[in-house]
Amino acid sequence: MDRILLNHLPVVLAVARRGGFAAAARELGMSPSAVSHAVRLVEERLEVPLFARTTRSVSLTEAGRALVAGTGPALQDIAERVEQIRATRGRIAGLLRLNVPSVALPVVVTPVIAAMAAAFPEVRVEVYVDNAIADIVADGFDAGIRLGEMIAEDMVAVRLSPPFRAIIVAAPGYLARHGGATEIADLAGHNCIGYRQIRGGGLYRWELAENGRDVAIDSPGSVIVNDALYARELALAGIGLAYVFEPLVRADLAAGRLVELLPDVAIEEPGFFLYFPRRAATAPKLRAFIDTARQVSPMAS
Repeated sequence: MDRILLNHLPVVLAVARRGGFAAAARELGMSPSAVSHAVRLVEERLEVPLFARTTRSVSLTEAGRALVAGTGPALQDIAERVEQIRATRGRIAGLLRLNVPSVALPVVVTPVIAAMAAAFPEVRVEVYVDNAIADIVADGFDAGIRLGEMIAEDMVAVRLSPPFRAIIVAAPGYLARHGGATEIADLAGHNCIGYRQIRGGGLYRWELAENGRDVAIDSPGSVIVNDALYARELALAGIGLAYVFEPLVRADLAAGRLVELLPDVAIEEPGFFLYFPRRAATAPKLRAFIDTARQVSPMAS
């Protein structure tokens, strides 16, 4: 095997994964010029361009796609086997890349990372906050976290939280000015904080339960966000009603900073799950995350 190719293939894969030289350089801890030099060496060795470059974009050529498809899984397998060998000697190390929606951060991610920092100091956890539906394999992540209903059937799923309700909340000050609600129809007269869906761009319709059936309602209001954490912040500021997951505002409800409206119409979500391809199930760094999650939350299984 050509050692120059072997040494620089991970750089090519990073450029392909990140879609650019600067982004790959940040991931690898290299300078953009060093990344460009490594890619050029591989291209010279193969005598074929791997990337089509413009001033605005970087994309794989046909040869580049073939190289990435053929070598990416092999290099990943080598890295995982090296980590497994190290783990047999009690050393669990490596970079664990997670794709996570922002709403899951305070609920399930932060407690696990805090515990891992003490238990597995040589494991670096990179958390990529992404509120869209991600292809974790194509994007180079070890695992993702999503609601159970959003996970593809061919993935292994590990529960990180119990099921929870999606509820409507508002600040006491807002309710003092505008009144409450006794039925779903009353929501039309309130300032509802809207949520813009990342994929598709449409406005999310609040999902509620009415007389034993599921209903979806529009959320007219003066503010639209694409992050549930900010919807909570706006509700705390007295802007309007927010539709959020109950664990996200549990402390606010207990302290009286927020009040739940129409609790009888709340639906139950399946909870958050860690998911990953089956071949990654034995990776020591991933097992370390799962084991830590099970210690932090008895519901993780």
